[in-house]
Amino acid sequence: MSRIDELITQLCPDGVEYRRLGEVFTRIKGTPITAAKMKEIAAEDGEIRIFAGGKTVIDAHEEDIPNANITRVPAVLVQSRGVIDVVFYDKPFTFKNEMWAYTGAGKLTLKYLYYVLKNNIQTFRDAAAGMGSLPQISIPVTDNFELPLPPLAIQEEIVRILDTFTELEAELEAELEARRAQYAYYRDTLLTFAPDDTAVKWTTLGEVCDIKGRIGFRGYTRNDIVQEGEGAISLSPANINNQVLTLENCTYVTWAKYEESPEIKAYVGDIVLVKTGSTVGKVAEIKELPQETTINPQMVLLKDIKCCTSFLSYILKSSYSQSEIRKRAGIGSVPNISQSALSDIAIPLPPLATQRRIAEVLDKFEALTTDLTSGLPAEIEARRKQYEYYRDKLLTFKREEA
Repeated sequence: MSRIDELITQLCPDGVEYRRLGEVFTRIKGTPITAAKMKEIAAEDGEIRIFAGGKTVIDAHEEDIPNANITRVPAVLVQSRGVIDVVFYDKPFTFKNEMWAYTGAGKLTLKYLYYVLKNNIQTFRDAAAGMGSLPQISIPVTDNFELPLPPLAIQEEIVRILDTFTELEAELEAELEARRAQYAYYRDTLLTFAPDDTAVKWTTLGEVCDIKGRIGFRGYTRNDIVQEGEGAISLSPANINNQVLTLENCTYVTWAKYEESPEIKAYVGDIVLVKTGSTVGKVAEIKELPQETTINPQMVLLKDIKCCTSFLSYILKSSYSQSEIRKRAGIGSVPNISQSALSDIAIPLPPLATQRRIAEVLDKFEALTTDLTSGLPAEIEARRKQYEYYRDKLLTFKREEA
């Protein structure tokens, strides 16, 4: 910050110019392409990256992309529908034409633009909040956005500092991913039992617990959704991260909707599992709940568990169980496993003392890869908060008076 302060004092002591984004950068269009076509032409060795809605990204060969409009210079892509976000990319790419990108003004200033937009991403998400069930922003939202344009030397120093933060976080994330792979290996090893082990009883999930899902209900209407504090939590697949339950960014439903289905009221000691959608099989033990909670139609609850709850949770997270769930869910456009198919999955049950011992060992491993209060996750979270703090400080300028 001291170096930035010196540069500001030297180069722009009276403030910096603010300009509309659309006046400074050139907006470019993408390629009209369907999701089906993207799936058809995807190639691991493709030299062109194609961005679509949400987190969908593929690589493809240029000759396979119909009506391709390839961007071959650094650019900042605006993901304008569904997941509202921005991406900096400096290799050949294109994108679905519902999005747009900005280029021009040199790679350095484009990277600076990326950080400015990322720092203001909530502004764009708020603009999308009132535009229907699927968040979406229009071109004027970004074209008319006013951004500070300090001298290039200041932009360069800001980019250098923020790049350093980003690279450090990426290194920590890579190490954490390696730890997770190691943890998954040990988990599967501990949960693999010999067929002739007489101490292990094989049963089915349906015999170990009661599986409860919402009956005769296809989804929430707009009138069912309320603000925090006005109703019950409704758990969704988004509340399971790395097979651990998180209670951030929850959806809330009316008390009437909560009481409508008492069989799926969630309690501490239940296990929640995703039965429908692209994340079928995500599973987590409910260890704490701040208030009354239910589940949405994509989930089921495992209740009245007749073994060590944590042990069962880990069995369902194992490669064997996850493979069984995905196989039974099918490979259609919307994977779905029925409650009867779920109840037939084979479950090994060693003696209760062994179940508890295995759960205790895996609890320690899991904490190292998921607990935001210890280990690498805690360090990554601290670095992320530090980065966001400095990003905000670095990108806040006094406006130059006209």
